[in-house]
Amino acid sequence: MSALRPGPRGAAVSVRSVNYATSPLLASKTPPWRSRFLVALVGVGFTALLARAAYVQIIGTDFFQQQGEKRYVHTLQMPASRGRILDRNGALLATSVAAPSVWAIPKDFEASPAQKAQLAKLLGMGVSDLDKRLAENNNFVWLRRQLDDETWEQIKALNLKGVHQVSEFKRRYPEGEAAAHVVGFTGMEQTGQEGIELAFQRELQGKNGSREVVKDRLGRVIEDVGQQLDPVNGRDIALSIDAKVQFFAYQRIRDAVVDNKAKAGSVVVIDVQTGEVLALANYPSYDPGDRSKLTGNQLRNRALTDTFEPGSTMKPFIIGQSLETGRVRPDTPVVTGPGTLVVSGTAIRDAHPHPVLTVSEVIQKSSNIGSARLAMQMPPKEMWELYSSVGFGQKPQLKFPGAVTGRLRPWKSWKPIEQATMAYGYGLSASLLQIAQAYTAFARDGEVIPVSMFKQDAPLPGTRVFKVQTAQQVRKMLQLVTAPGGTAPQAQVIGYSTGGKSGTAHKQEGRGYASNKYRSWFVGLAPVDKPRVIVAVMVDEPTNGQYFGGAVAGPVFSQVVQQTLRLKGVEPDLDVKTQIVTKAVPAEPESF
Repeated sequence: MSALRPGPRGAAVSVRSVNYATSPLLASKTPPWRSRFLVALVGVGFTALLARAAYVQIIGTDFFQQQGEKRYVHTLQMPASRGRILDRNGALLATSVAAPSVWAIPKDFEASPAQKAQLAKLLGMGVSDLDKRLAENNNFVWLRRQLDDETWEQIKALNLKGVHQVSEFKRRYPEGEAAAHVVGFTGMEQTGQEGIELAFQRELQGKNGSREVVKDRLGRVIEDVGQQLDPVNGRDIALSIDAKVQFFAYQRIRDAVVDNKAKAGSVVVIDVQTGEVLALANYPSYDPGDRSKLTGNQLRNRALTDTFEPGSTMKPFIIGQSLETGRVRPDTPVVTGPGTLVVSGTAIRDAHPHPVLTVSEVIQKSSNIGSARLAMQMPPKEMWELYSSVGFGQKPQLKFPGAVTGRLRPWKSWKPIEQATMAYGYGLSASLLQIAQAYTAFARDGEVIPVSMFKQDAPLPGTRVFKVQTAQQVRKMLQLVTAPGGTAPQAQVIGYSTGGKSGTAHKQEGRGYASNKYRSWFVGLAPVDKPRVIVAVMVDEPTNGQYFGGAVAGPVFSQVVQQTLRLKGVEPDLDVKTQIVTKAVPAEPESF
């Protein structure tokens, strides 16, 4: 069957009609399972969607809520301010200040070659180093942390896309090199690395806070959500150090090291009334705020960590024990001639031989032979107990990292020659702080007291070593050392009476001693009748012609004592007009 239909341009076209009812494809029967299968597929899909919706809305709602919040809710850290370190008068030794840190999103970073070069210069690095830094991570990299405000303003003026800033805390040390070995320093994350910063990390660090905020797509904070947790700032630490005494002591030991062309030097100042350490200075030192060129030699806290044979500074303890036990009196003669004493085949000599010296003169002239003769009258156990009672061979009870024990061998292993040499400081070792603390036995009328790096009103309970009379007698002998005819007239102080003991020792190298390397020191107290301070000075390897302790360390003692007593308001106990100043008088050579 056909029909005519209009064609193009009006022409009639014949079109054959189709009978759909008789089409073989449509006439074939469709299997019923097909339709059921399709319906089942739709039902399963719908059920899966319902199950997923139920899981998202009911079972896993917390997880998906969190994931959603991550897209717009952010937790901002609120850093705690690290506690301050203060001196005894409240002066700042260490504090935290806000400092900008620069970071970048490398995938967003855009800069012209000139801008990139300027940015690298401001960051203190080369362009190639900046490129390497940006290649480390596509989403976040630190460019420079804890910049100064002026540098950040210059970076900000470049208006670079992908470069951002966050405020952090930076540690500042107002006293710089002078107090470096006391306060120490922190790392970039405000974690203590040395000194008080390390010892009191937990107390100083505080606890960070946080706040949750909503940010828009540009990273801007829109609103706060949730509860804000405020930061808890670190606790301030008040030290016993007096910043003025510390600075002056550092200057004097620095000058002594330079003038004597020495390797290093240390000073310790102790308040006799309380046991507080007023100053602990070392040279070489470093700037805790700029450690870019820090070396191990600068880092060493020699006053606490270095031990050495204390030499003639041990002689007053042997004299004190001899007086305490009634073996001698101050005027008892001691045979020191003919200038040599042989013990177990080893000769002990004095630098300046004297036929006979009184006990007082054994200290004044620093006689090795006199000290050895008195020591050999004691059982080894008695001498060992004496040294132990004043703190040798024991670690100082300081809350400070690095304090060492020193070396004092058990008395049962001593040979006679070892007992004799230990009478004048060879065969044992101690730190400068240990020696200074031991001298509290004389300054405190026979009582050794603990020393402290922290401010306190009264000393901790001490240990009695000598009777009051014995300690006073030894102090008078120590005063002879700084008088004419003593080994350290340069240790005199205008207006104040002083007493102390000089020391000089060959440096030990391997199993022997270097013939031309020395340590020089002076340990003393002032004023003599009512001591207020103990000052211990050590100069390592002086090479400028002088190496005796009285000549090298004595002047440092004199300067530090005078400044400290004035700052403490201690009244002079000598008439300056009638005082005989003998710093220019040649000192008696000391034996070592």
